[in-house]
Formats: sequence, structure tokens, C-alpha cells
Amino acid sequence: MAQRQIQLPTQEKPKFAELNNLISEKLGGKVLFATDDWFAVAENLLKESDAEWREGVFTECGKWMDGWETRRKRIPGHDWCIIKLGVPGVIEGIDADTSHFTGNFVPRVSVQAAVLSQEEESSIPERRSEMGSAACEDVMTKVGLLKSEKWEVIIPMTEARPGYQDTCHTYIPTRSRKRWTHIRLNVYPDGGIARLRVFGSATPDWSQVSPNQLLDLAAVSNGGVCLEYSDAHYGHPRNLISPGRGINMGDGWETARRLDRPPILIADAKGVLQVSGCEWTVLRLGHPGRITRIEIDTNHFKGNFPDSCRIDGTLIDNKRSSEDNLGTSTRIWKTLLPTQKMKAHMRHFYEKEIECKQPVSHVRIVMAPDGGISRVRLFGYIHKVKPKL
Repeated sequence: MAQRQIQLPTQEKPKFAELNNLISEKLGGKVLFATDDWFAVAENLLKESDAEWREGVFTECGKWMDGWETRRKRIPGHDWCIIKLGVPGVIEGIDADTSHFTGNFVPRVSVQAAVLSQEEESSIPERRSEMGSAACEDVMTKVGLLKSEKWEVIIPMTEARPGYQDTCHTYIPTRSRKRWTHIRLNVYPDGGIARLRVFGSATPDWSQVSPNQLLDLAAVSNGGVCLEYSDAHYGHPRNLISPGRGINMGDGWETARRLDRPPILIADAKGVLQVSGCEWTVLRLGHPGRITRIEIDTNHFKGNFPDSCRIDGTLIDNKRSSEDNLGTSTRIWKTLLPTQKMKAHMRHFYEKEIECKQPVSHVRIVMAPDGGISRVRLFGYIHKVKPKL
């Protein structure tokens, strides 16, 4: 591919990009419609993996690309697609990732959003995801009945950036904090985009949840989000609260090896290694609650699981949760689960070991000295009383 050198400043990663990707295929995100799929189908937008480049690989339609790429438009209009969120929620921003699309990236993007009923969604004809295809007139007419061009604009038309390593991410905050179920991605007028990440948090209807119902308060589907972390060299800690068990080591939270590890390791009477360093992440629960059962899963982490893990908890208001440095605070945390020795590739369950019986809104997961954890489940009961300010 010809390298057209376009010098643009590297865009700094915003805080909203630490939140959950609500259209991820892992959460059940789904492309319902796309105007054109000539070079590469729109489903690639939802992949969890980073975009791949295959040198010298071509299909009957043209160069093989890992993303959504439409043909060079020769008719009026622009290309767009409709995507169903895996979990309905509040969208705080997006990342229009154009990785490897250098001379063929989309020049501009915008996003609109709506709340669709099941009946409205079912009116969209079943999608045919196939390279070299475009939506036929009949499908365009049926989808047009949704009047998606009039959906609320949550991201206005914004210039995208070329897919070189230092310019491929275009982070754009939204102008709305409403709850949505579907989005319309507009690309102007055509081109390629590797991945679309729609960052936010799920918004369950907690008025319908009984205080006696046991549920995972940290799960993505229940509104749990990752706020901060000390290190995420190999895997992001938001993976901890994803649905199901991890599919591989990349589908978990894994840190680099700490350089302050002692040259020779020693353990205490319980077999826990005595190290000064640790790694941590802070999760905000979907709803404050009382934790009664904990699961820590080191699935797939066999030679790189943490030696030990501890979980702290606190009950704080939403204003405080938006501030930085929760993880390094020394005064707000109480021990929820004291230090536990971990094992490789194994699910660990705790009930009697839980110390804090009070409601918490946030947890800090601390592992020592480093390593990887696949999933954390925090089962409990919601706390209806608002935290004191």
C-alpha cells in the first residue's frame, strides 16, 4: 500500500475510553443494516480484536481489509449503518478507529441514536452480510420507514483521521447523556473504518429489581464500569466484568511483570509471597449493594496468574466517583475480601471470607505482585438508600 505521509498530532486517550464498549460483539452488539459492504462488511466494526493487516492479500472485490469499507460512491448521498447496542445504555463517547485505512479512510463521521421497540427493530429486513453487496431498493425503502436520518444527533459531523499508527484513533465525546438502544453511524461520503467503539455504561431499570434478588452488581449488563487502574499492559481490566468466561488470556486483565519484584521470593506461613508492589483497578458497581459472594477466575492464566488477590470496598457518591486517584486513596477503602492465595486457571469462590457487610458502591481489586485475572463476579443485593454526600 502506498504510504501517504500525513502528519497529524497524536490524539490523547480520553477518560471515557476506559468505559465499556456497548456495541462490542462480546456484549451482543449487532449490525442490522448497512448501505454498502463492497470491500469489507460492517460486522468488522464490532470486533474486540485490533484491526489486522494482511500484506498482498486481495479478494474478488479488491484489497482485503479488516474493517467496514464501502465502494467509491458514484451516486448521490453517503454511506451509513444501523447498529444495535449489546446492552442499552448511556453513551459518553466513541473511537472511530481507521487502522490501516490510509488512502481510503472515511473523511468524516457522525452518530445518531434512538430507542427502538422490538416491533420497530423487527421491521428491519434480515441482513445479508456479504462482501461485494449493497442494500437493494426494497430494503432501503423498508429501513427508511424508521426515519433514522431524523434520530437525535449525539455526535455531529466530525473529521476522522488516517489509519497510520499515530493517527488512527479519533476520540469524540457525545453531546447527550440519555439512554439509547440503537445508533446510526454515518460516514461521509464513503470509505473505510476499521473499528467503532462506543463507550458508556448500561442503565438497567433498578425500580424493577427486588432488594431480595441476588445478582452480579459489577457486571457490564448491570451497569458496572472500570474507572481506573495501575497497569493494563496486556489486557484491560474492563474485561473482568464481561459476560461469560474468558476465551483466552487476551480476554482478561493482565499487567506487565513488576520490576520491583524481590530477586529471591519468600512466602509467609499461609504461602502468600511477601512483596512490596501490587497492581489494582477500581470498578464502580452498577448499583450500590451488599456483597455476599465473590468469584475470582484465573481462567487461561497458567504461568502468569497473580500470587494473591484482595478486594476493598467503599460507599461514595457519584460526584466523588468522577474524580481521579480513587485507587491510590488510603482512607476511603475497607477490606471486603482479605488477601487470598490464588491458583492457576481456576475459579475461586468466597462467601465466609467476606469481611465487610456494609453496602458498597465501588470496589478496588488488588493483585500482588502482578499477573492476570480473567473475570471477577461480585454477587449481592442492591442497597436502595442513597449514599450520604
